[in-house]
Amino acid sequence: MANLNGAASDLRATFLGVYSKLKSELLSDPAFEWTDASRQWVDRMLDYNVPGGKLNRGLSVIDSYKLLKEGKDLTDDEVFLASALGWCIEWLQAYFLVLDDIMDNSHTRRGQPCWFKVPKVGMIAINDGIILRNHIPRILKKHFRTKAYYVDLLDLFNEVEFQTASGQMIDLITTIEGEKDLSKYSLPLHRRIVQYKTAYYSFYLPVACALLMAGEDLEKHPTVKDVLINMGIYFQVQDDYLDCFGEPEKIGKVGTDIEDFKCSWLVVKALELCNEGQKKTLFEHYGKEDPVDVAKIKVLYNELNLQVLKSFLGKIYKRRK
Repeated sequence: MANLNGAASDLRATFLGVYSKLKSELLSDPAFEWTDASRQWVDRMLDYNVPGGKLNRGLSVIDSYKLLKEGKDLTDDEVFLASALGWCIEWLQAYFLVLDDIMDNSHTRRGQPCWFKVPKVGMIAINDGIILRNHIPRILKKHFRTKAYYVDLLDLFNEVEFQTASGQMIDLITTIEGEKDLSKYSLPLHRRIVQYKTAYYSFYLPVACALLMAGEDLEKHPTVKDVLINMGIYFQVQDDYLDCFGEPEKIGKVGTDIEDFKCSWLVVKALELCNEGQKKTLFEHYGKEDPVDVAKIKVLYNELNLQVLKSFLGKIYKRRK
C-alpha cells in the first residue's frame, strides 16, 4: 500500500485502489447469482457514478482519522478501513445524485450526462440508485462486522441517510408546481434545507466515521457536529452562487436552481434586499424554464451585486466547483 505520509496524489491513488477492491468484491457478492450481463451493467454503473467526483468526502475520512491519531503513521489495515468508510460515503453520494438528477430533471453531472440520460439507462437508473444504497451495508458487513463500533456505524449511516432524504423532501415540497410561492422563502428555510440535505452527509459523516474508528463516542462530541454543520451551510451558499454564476465547464454541470424554483441563498438574499419593482420581477420570472426568464433573474441578481455578492465573492477562496 502506498505511503500515506507522502503527497496527496499518493493518498488519492491508494484510495482509488481500495475502490477497485471493493468493486470486485461487490461484483462477486455471493448473495446473488451473477450473469455476465448483470456484472457488466453494475461494473459500468459503478464506474460512471461512484469515483467521478472530487472525492472530498471520502478522503476526509482518512485525513480526519490521521489527525485523531495525532500524526502517528497509519497501518495498512487502518488505511484500508478508513478508505472503505470513505468509499461508503461516496457510494451514498452516488445514490443520492443518481436519484436527485431524475427528480430535478437535470442534464449534466460532473461534466457528463446524468446517468438516467445515458442511452438505454433511462428509468433503470432508479433501480441502480437502490443498488448503490444497498452496497453500503454489504461493504460494512464484510469489513467491519467484527469491530466494536459496527452497530454504531450502521446506525450513523441510517441516521444520516434519513436526515438527507428528509432535507431533500423539504426542498422538493417547497418547489411543487402550481404552489410556487416565493414569499415563503427565507434564510431559516434555506438553512434548514441545507443542514439536512447536504451538511450532515457531506461534512459531519466523514468526521463521525473517523471518530468511531478511533473508538470515540459520538454522543460526547456535540460541538464537533455543530461546527461541521455550519461549515456545510457555508459550503452550500458557495454552491448556490456557483450554480448561477459558475462557468459550466469549470463546475462540471449546468446550474438549474432558477428554473427549478429552488430555495437558493441568492433568491433568499435578493428577496431581503430588493425594492418593490425588483420584487415584482422576481415573482414574475423565478422558476420559469424559458432562458429569457432565467436571464432576467440573473440581471436582477447583478443589480443587487453591490449589496449582496461583492462581499460574498471575497469569501469564496479559490473555489470554482
